[in-house]
Amino acid sequence: MNYQWYPGHMTKAKRMMQENISLIDLVIELVDARIPLSSRNPDIDELGKNKSRLILLNKSDLADPEANRQWMDCFKERGFHVLEVNAKTGQGFRAIWPKVQEACKEKIERDRKRGIKNRPVRAIVVGIPNVGKSTFINSFAGKACAKTGNKPGVTKGKQWIRLNKDLELLDTPGILWPKFESEEVGKKLAMIGSMNDDILQMTELASELLAYLLEHYREALLARYQAAAEEEMTPLRMLELICENRKCYKKGQEPDYEKAAAILVDDFRNGRIGRITLEICEKGQEEEQK
Repeated sequence: MNYQWYPGHMTKAKRMMQENISLIDLVIELVDARIPLSSRNPDIDELGKNKSRLILLNKSDLADPEANRQWMDCFKERGFHVLEVNAKTGQGFRAIWPKVQEACKEKIERDRKRGIKNRPVRAIVVGIPNVGKSTFINSFAGKACAKTGNKPGVTKGKQWIRLNKDLELLDTPGILWPKFESEEVGKKLAMIGSMNDDILQMTELASELLAYLLEHYREALLARYQAAAEEEMTPLRMLELICENRKCYKKGQEPDYEKAAAILVDDFRNGRIGRITLEICEKGQEEEQK
């Protein structure tokens, strides 16, 4: 399956971000903790060059705790400031402002020496579609000031949000990049819901996901669907067992693989199978990104 999705509004959004970057002190980048590398738009590094950087591992509650710790170390080694957060619950939010101050220490000190007082830190919030930017802003601000939705592409334009006298945020649409160099990247983005499901073949996506889960999270997968372990457990066989467990049948008791695939992907995206990370941090991996 060809995993590519780059609707026209993303080109406009990227241009808008480029036009506004000169106003920005700090780039706050949200990534999905389940795929911290694949959910990083490589264009952001170029966009945020010479800017202070803060990476938020969002949806960290859905990711493997040990993998979260490894990714924190990976990003710190690259010179980023980084935190684990959960935009829905506000977990990790207390540490954000101190981390912003730490990241913008030079800017704040520069303003003080120039006699500039009460100038807020201006931060741009960036990330791929459906990574949780609007939910993060709403939770962080304590009010519904940015539109949210459980599908990619809800935010279509920019909006400035003044949180307090010390911090202003520029919300931006989620953008991907025009071409994924690796099919693996596109596949992982599809698994977490950062593409439009209408363009995907869900049974093929589920088969790819099952292959990974059977290798790395077999016990959690079997437990979720009350399946007994089998010596030769293939993705197709596992999908059959999901059909049995969830009563996914067409007429004549024929397994409804498409329905079972949709259930599996939805269970994964919502953490019902367990805390799962689809990629681990390896030394040098960030340098070879995409």
